[in-house]
Amino acid sequence: MAHNTARLYRIESLIRSRGCVSFQDLLQALEVSPATLKRDLEYLRSRMGAPIEYDRLENGYRFGAAPRQQRHELPGLWFDEAELYSLLMARQLLASLDTDGLLARHLQPLLDRIHQILGSGSGSGDGAADHLMMRVKVVTALRRPVPGRFFERVSGALLGRKRLHLRYLTRGRREVSERDVSPQRLVHYRSTWYLDAWCHRVQALRRFALDAVEEASLLDTAALEVPLATVQAEMDAGYGIYAGGQRRWAVLLFDSQAAQWASREEWHPEQTGRWREDGRFEMRLPYVDDTELVMDLLRQGEQVQVLEPPELVQAVRARLAAAAALYRAGG
Repeated sequence: MAHNTARLYRIESLIRSRGCVSFQDLLQALEVSPATLKRDLEYLRSRMGAPIEYDRLENGYRFGAAPRQQRHELPGLWFDEAELYSLLMARQLLASLDTDGLLARHLQPLLDRIHQILGSGSGSGDGAADHLMMRVKVVTALRRPVPGRFFERVSGALLGRKRLHLRYLTRGRREVSERDVSPQRLVHYRSTWYLDAWCHRVQALRRFALDAVEEASLLDTAALEVPLATVQAEMDAGYGIYAGGQRRWAVLLFDSQAAQWASREEWHPEQTGRWREDGRFEMRLPYVDDTELVMDLLRQGEQVQVLEPPELVQAVRARLAAAAALYRAGG
């Protein structure tokens, strides 16, 4: 008779967490018949090598001491069934970040193993896992794909703590430059991958969009180590993906309609907000470069007003005037 993998895991988990569990408590927790529980306990002992013993004084089951050379662990059962389904959903999310199938190739053995475990005991079979994956849809709008060979070289250098030589396109200036960098952190933001790295040409931390990398080669030189706290402080201080520069604070006022969404959105981890008596919502958040913030404010149209600082007010006003002029010129 097949044994439910999630139930076997549950038995081990109960005994490990409580130290000693009575037969009756196991029956209540597992909601199975006494005959099924007896078969599961015997299966764990004889087939899986679990050192489960009955303690007459405690009137329950506990783990005895296993031989040192035989450390017990259920093979492949580190997750219960619900956790395995959660892993499948996480895999769907990862697939939406994939580049040229690179992540899928590395994750496929794990995915196959999850399907195998789910199908080995509960009677649901692989069909249940496949059905779940069909029921999860991840939409990645405006995705900028990264060639798999570049992603693999960058991630390999990051994990191996090696420097990279990059040929990189700076889109704003339409310039291609070559530089050696020490990778510090990969960042996925709005469907695009970025690399936070120490640039040895300018001797400072910089953020590189991986889809703007035209060539990447791994160097034998060890990467310069920058404390992660320093990377976070310099690269995460402002709004969005832009880093570096003086930190300023924007004050935004959303009308009563947009406030229903804006009040629940996280624009920045350090933002603060308050409701006004007229139903509008005021948000305060930091930024170091207004480029992305202005673009996002323009998407809100007439539903948001910039209150502070004056230079941000002027930047939005200028972009709105330019857009209005464009439409006037076009008739």
